[in-house]
Amino acid sequence: MNRSMKSAAMAASLLALLGCAGAPIAPVAGQGPVAVAEIGSFHTGGRSVTLSGLPKKEVRFTPTSPPTLLDPNGEFEVEQMYTQYVKLAPQSRRARYPMLMWHGGGLTGVTWETKPDGQPGWQMYFVAAGHDVYVSDAVERGRASWARYPEIFKSEPVFRTKKEGWELFRIGPADSYDSAASRHAYPDTQFPIAAFDQFMKQGVPRWVTNDEPTLRAYDALVNKVCPCVITVHSQGSTFAYTLANRYPDKIKAVVGVEPSGALDPDKVDVAPLARVPLLFVWGDKIRETPRWQGIQAPMKKMIAAVKARGGQVDEIDLPAQGIRGNSHMIMMDRNSDQVAALVQDWLVRRGRATR
Repeated sequence: MNRSMKSAAMAASLLALLGCAGAPIAPVAGQGPVAVAEIGSFHTGGRSVTLSGLPKKEVRFTPTSPPTLLDPNGEFEVEQMYTQYVKLAPQSRRARYPMLMWHGGGLTGVTWETKPDGQPGWQMYFVAAGHDVYVSDAVERGRASWARYPEIFKSEPVFRTKKEGWELFRIGPADSYDSAASRHAYPDTQFPIAAFDQFMKQGVPRWVTNDEPTLRAYDALVNKVCPCVITVHSQGSTFAYTLANRYPDKIKAVVGVEPSGALDPDKVDVAPLARVPLLFVWGDKIRETPRWQGIQAPMKKMIAAVKARGGQVDEIDLPAQGIRGNSHMIMMDRNSDQVAALVQDWLVRRGRATR
């Protein structure tokens, strides 16, 4: 296969991967298609564990196969993280650094891919804007896989109900979800409510005892890929700000999309973090939601501490800018491209990308 045929095949693979087969990669207004050089994936982090003393049992792997004696004892690779990347050809790359996209709690890298309503998500947007993009499934999530508990993971998994997703993500107010047949959203919500059930299919189990291996896996990713820019959502921000504080020369900016995990400046010196440009993007209805006010308060404390140390901190408060109705899942909202354009403009102003 010659070079041009290979590039065309890769571009076709990307389009199929992102749910847009047959369309040019050009959702960014005023910009033409981009050329994809490589699509691939890898795992980072993890460790080898040996289990012993567990009982054997017979299982059938297909209805017609003979029984197999399954021995769960032996060596396993656990606590690894999965990352998929899209690298652009040099003539299409307009960002100075690759963008790493990290998801939030109970979710996977699908957060950034095709939206629940079938429209292109932020992975596609920022590829089209000239970024190499790396989308991860953190430890225990999606293609990272999970491990036995309590032998390896130390707690049982936590699962999110539809009610929790509807109300925690501010698609509707508190006590607005009784069942799929009886739920009401905020009248001005930007979330595509007809696709809510499709969105909830993305949910995966999460463990509340795996922060340390998750941080190690993200640390390995940063050291493999960066210098880079990190775009992070919700609970994933705990790892992004920790590593930006650890590696201010490797992490060139952090875009926090409704981040929920902050560093405590009373316990951690955030002076290194002050060397990293930070952008915070906030949706609507936070002031009307006590739980979200409680989530946001530690972040505001961290922001104040970083600013006091001379940090470059910017915030996009969408309702304050007249952009109403955004949920916690801003990258999935109907106006997600409008918000992505604000992020891209900030990256340009901070010298991390060009138009």
